[in-house]
Amino acid sequence: MKSIFHLPSAIRRLPFAIGHLPFALLAIAITTSENSFAAETPAELLYVRRIGPLFAEKCLSCHGNDEHKIKGGLDMRSLTAVLKGGDSGEPAFQPGKPEQSPLYLAVTRQHEDDWKPMPPKEADKLYAEQVGWIKDWIAGGAPWLDKARTEEIPKLNTPRWSAEDGLPMKTSGGLSAEWTNRKYKPDGLWAYQPVTKPATARADSAAIDELIRARMPDGLSVAPAADRLTLLRRATLDLTGLPPAPEEIDTFLRDPLPDAPAFAKVVDRLLASPHYGERMAQHWLDVVRYADSSGFANDYVRGNAWRYRDYVVRAFNEDKPYDQFVREQIAGDEIDPGNAEMLIATGFLRMGPWELTAMEVAKVARQRFLDDVTNSVGETFLAHSLQCARCHDHKFDPVPTRDYYGIQAVFATTQLAEREAAFLPSENTNGFSEKQYLEKSRADHLATLAMLDEKSLKASESWFAERKIDPTKWQEALDRARRMPKLQRGSIFSTARNLLLKQGVEEDQFPPKQLGWIPEEIGLERIANKGLERLSWELERYQPFALAVYDGRTPQVTAVIRPQRMAPGRMTEGELEDPCVHVGGDPFSKGPAVSPCVLSVLGEVQKTPIPGSIEGRRKAFAEWVASKDNPLTTRAIVNRIWLWHFGHAIAGNPNNFGSTGKKPTHPELLDWLAATLVENGWSFKSMHRLIMNSEAYRRSTEHPDRKRLGEMDPNGASYAVFKPRRLTAEEMRDSMLAATGELNLAMGGIPNRPEMNLEAALQPRQVMGTFAAAWTPNPLPQERNRRSLYALKLRGLVDPAMDVFNAPAPDFSCERREASTVTPQVFSLFNSKASYARALALAARAVKETQTDRAAIERCFLLACGSVPGELEIAACLAHWNKLQSAPAASALTFAKPPLEVRRDAIEENTGEKFSFAEKLHACADFVPDLQPGDVDARTRALADVCLVIFNTNDFAYVY
Repeated sequence: MKSIFHLPSAIRRLPFAIGHLPFALLAIAITTSENSFAAETPAELLYVRRIGPLFAEKCLSCHGNDEHKIKGGLDMRSLTAVLKGGDSGEPAFQPGKPEQSPLYLAVTRQHEDDWKPMPPKEADKLYAEQVGWIKDWIAGGAPWLDKARTEEIPKLNTPRWSAEDGLPMKTSGGLSAEWTNRKYKPDGLWAYQPVTKPATARADSAAIDELIRARMPDGLSVAPAADRLTLLRRATLDLTGLPPAPEEIDTFLRDPLPDAPAFAKVVDRLLASPHYGERMAQHWLDVVRYADSSGFANDYVRGNAWRYRDYVVRAFNEDKPYDQFVREQIAGDEIDPGNAEMLIATGFLRMGPWELTAMEVAKVARQRFLDDVTNSVGETFLAHSLQCARCHDHKFDPVPTRDYYGIQAVFATTQLAEREAAFLPSENTNGFSEKQYLEKSRADHLATLAMLDEKSLKASESWFAERKIDPTKWQEALDRARRMPKLQRGSIFSTARNLLLKQGVEEDQFPPKQLGWIPEEIGLERIANKGLERLSWELERYQPFALAVYDGRTPQVTAVIRPQRMAPGRMTEGELEDPCVHVGGDPFSKGPAVSPCVLSVLGEVQKTPIPGSIEGRRKAFAEWVASKDNPLTTRAIVNRIWLWHFGHAIAGNPNNFGSTGKKPTHPELLDWLAATLVENGWSFKSMHRLIMNSEAYRRSTEHPDRKRLGEMDPNGASYAVFKPRRLTAEEMRDSMLAATGELNLAMGGIPNRPEMNLEAALQPRQVMGTFAAAWTPNPLPQERNRRSLYALKLRGLVDPAMDVFNAPAPDFSCERREASTVTPQVFSLFNSKASYARALALAARAVKETQTDRAAIERCFLLACGSVPGELEIAACLAHWNKLQSAPAASALTFAKPPLEVRRDAIEENTGEKFSFAEKLHACADFVPDLQPGDVDARTRALADVCLVIFNTNDFAYVY
């Protein structure tokens, strides 16, 4: 392979090192290269648009940027210097003949036997498109224009080139000049443009329909309005997550007002319902990844996470302005540190999975929190997955790595703690009697440790006697241990050993650890200690503390095994983190220093500078996020609201407004909604009214010409018809309970524990060093049968009944619920104990509230589906009911009660010995079952089978 610089002259074929790409090329026949041209040729356009910048990027670093380090003798700073050639003195190309031009052959990297590949580094090689540019330019005569001409041509072509090549975006700059100067396709920058409210001929909800019609395919008709019964069920489930009650149905059907104003009254009533906040909270908690446990190896219960959940419910019910809602969750503690509600709001920053164990490097765990909270803020409020810029400048969007770490610097002084926050009058503190079951478990563990302690103490007497060692010092240590407060010691035996060790007594002069224990008891000690450790998190549930954050230096902590408190020396003790870019995302690889900042592509929106002090960073950052001029924030939330009503968003990826996300199908509508939100005081409820009173929302799911609809709107983006949706897992369970009359509508408070499939509830769930507690349902039906929003949500234990119907896992933000159709759903909805229990309760209610079989069937349909069955449905149900009643009597089923204890088998990790223990399920001792088959007559049990079928109909499971 030949080099273009230092081969003997007889075999030199290249004019210059391919670094010379740019301009030695013109050594042949460029007689007019410095002249002006009246009309640009395609090759001239290519030179100005592509070749000149390409040479500057790939070649000048070796051939002109530093005149003292010119490689290969080729100086490319001027045409005259380039025409002299490099050390070879030979031209790099032949105008019009790219296949005979060494320059072109070298950049193809396919002629290594003759021409050394250029640029020489593999990482710097040209893309196929760039190689094509050089080929076309040489084929076009390789024109090389003077400065005046290269400045004139772009002025005439900028609009077209910008549309084709993209636009530069001003940011804080990337880690490379290439990234900093990159261009972006205009259609990928839509989210960064200022929100502009389009002019409409009509106002309010009619404006929505006008903007939808503007993008409706020509000739496509729309579906008629939905009937009142359908519309009421749709709206009630959308705004409350519950089906309409029979009396609500009757009131709406009898309303003499025209359909539109009558429905507007329904919307107002539903928005005033306290259950509106519960439904909206479910949406929001999906996005922020709400869970009642921390995940990872320990999956510790977050005892007071429920207070953040209830804060969200209150915020929606109070119609808290969205900009205020944003500020409180990012910086509530900085806005009003004495307000318990503001501390609770910052629970948002704690929603991600996190732990710090003694087996982990603390700095890595700290960085995991910072990465998590940075990305969560981006996805939740800005519709940007910022983690894509953690290891490198964003590959597609104008988000440089230094912005990622600059935003992370906002949270560099944010520390985690459970902070004291008095219970609010609006918080539900009922149900705290549940604490008794945790106390019983605590007593079990303490009893185990006391038994082991007593066993060791007794064995120590024989130990001293056998070795003829004076036990005086040991007895003195035991006396001191017994006088110590319990909070300052563990077991008396262990405390006495520690006291002697501190005195410098040799270990062979007092008993060893675990004296007198058999191998199984070593395991029991670990189970007891770990159980007490885990209970400290659960018992926090009943204390006035909030899952929150505070400002301060980062404390030196090696493991977090119990709830944390705010460090007393928070401003002076610990590490004041020095924010910087972490090269490759490695917390131990420091790059350039950064300061707290916002996304620089929207830097002009920032009005409040972010201080470098320990306190106040998040508050200033939140001002930028919640600014009325921040187009990401306003568009992101109205896009979510639209999704919550229509099942699909205007911009298809609510967490990703970047270039890889789906573009808005109706950008004018999105901007109209965003602008209107701000005009209406950032009110959620005002947006619901506007959207739900539109014709688009009130349309039927039945289109008059489905074939034409499919042809003209194959993606279903026209809103010519309303798309049906399946109930979410929570709606399905809550609707069943509402239909049966079992649903407890009490709001807020500590999490409840519904019944769960026993196989899942009792499975041995391994966590670090021990077993997690088995799932035990609440003892009383009214506690178990609360809304699904309030069910205890553990990251390490998913309720199969929720999971099978696509309830999202809380480790990642869920921008949109999926609705799969899989076989296990049949087993859950048709064959499970829970479904049959609800069917039995519905049958019992219908029999109690009606006088005839027909009326009972009609009542079941009304309660479950919000509709009146047709004659064929009634006839089929009556026939099936009668058939079941006339069948030979079978003994009634008996639902099994949950067990009082579960046996666990394990291997002690230090000794390798097998051992077993019984986990007592104290709450199950007080378990009161739901209605049992044996509690009702055969007629009711037969009707229960009919009710089970009703719960499996599309009319129940879908919203139309």
